[in-house]
Amino acid sequence: MTLARTLSFYISRVFVAAVLIVLVSLTGIASLFDFIELLRRSTNHPEASFGIVATMASLRMPFIILSILPFAVLLGGLLAFWRLTRSSELIVARASGISAWQFLAAPVFCAIALGAIASGVVSPISSAMLTHADAMDNFYLRNGVGPLALAGDQLWLRQSDREIAPQGVAILHARGVSLRGADLIAASISVFRLDQDRFLERIEAKSARLDDGAWTLAEARVIRPDKMPEPPRTIRLPTDLTVTRVQESFASPNTLSVWELPGFIDLLERSGFSAIRHRLRFQELLAIPLLSGTMALVAAGFSMRQTRRGGVARMLGFGAAAGFALFIVSKVAGEFGQSGALPTLLAAWVPSASGLCLALALLLHLEDG
Repeated sequence: MTLARTLSFYISRVFVAAVLIVLVSLTGIASLFDFIELLRRSTNHPEASFGIVATMASLRMPFIILSILPFAVLLGGLLAFWRLTRSSELIVARASGISAWQFLAAPVFCAIALGAIASGVVSPISSAMLTHADAMDNFYLRNGVGPLALAGDQLWLRQSDREIAPQGVAILHARGVSLRGADLIAASISVFRLDQDRFLERIEAKSARLDDGAWTLAEARVIRPDKMPEPPRTIRLPTDLTVTRVQESFASPNTLSVWELPGFIDLLERSGFSAIRHRLRFQELLAIPLLSGTMALVAAGFSMRQTRRGGVARMLGFGAAAGFALFIVSKVAGEFGQSGALPTLLAAWVPSASGLCLALALLLHLEDG
């Protein structure tokens, strides 16, 4: 038992060291290409200096780490287990009666722990830094164009606020948006009572401003069925929306951490936004520990072949190919999930589950076959 624990600790140390080395190397390469791309985009923007571009590339690094961690586990595991097999350490361990399941438990646990740290610790850091990087990108490289420009600067919101409409909803539409000043141009709010399937009123305002937990409507007229429009006046309507939340709803879900996503998903659905992308991102973050553990098992299954049998390079190549195939499957499943053709749970967890089945089959064949 002591021998098994000592061996597990040794293998875990070699495994984690290899994974971290590969992770740093891949992050450096990916960040370099990202930096070069930002430099290319900055050629027509003199205000985007070399230092600003370098800062943007640095701010994106935690997101890159979060994205490539499972593949760093795969490549690092392939290198670590291949090294241990080539030096006959694993062969001697198995010959002494220690099962592969015993000495693989610790590396797999380390891989899962790395995935959990990535989801729970790196994710908040990544979301904060990526938000800052995107803001700098919009300001320096896109001439201040915000995410709402993709929607023609028009805004639609659905708000289920009982103070506005008891047992109902308020639909807000604005023909123009200025998020820096939190101003809406030509705002229109239609209030409905859902339990009675009845239209209550419409408020037409020259402008609207979001601040202090309320919409401030300037020169607003209230129009109710079978009544004359009321004279223009200033109206305040309470809301639980903020400028930041409205901006984030149009921004990438990558700018939200795993801790922020559940509450924000609920807010999006109550405000009438589609939350499919955010649900998928949340499930993908939750699946990182399982995916990392799966990659460790895949690496073990493809690299623990005895060197005297030959074909080691081919097996290592198959292992790397299996990892990239798993990457393609995850991307395809993600696209189906974003389109709504596949439930977000399946889209996020199927790649990990399929890779786990492959790894277990390989290890069963290697150990018991």
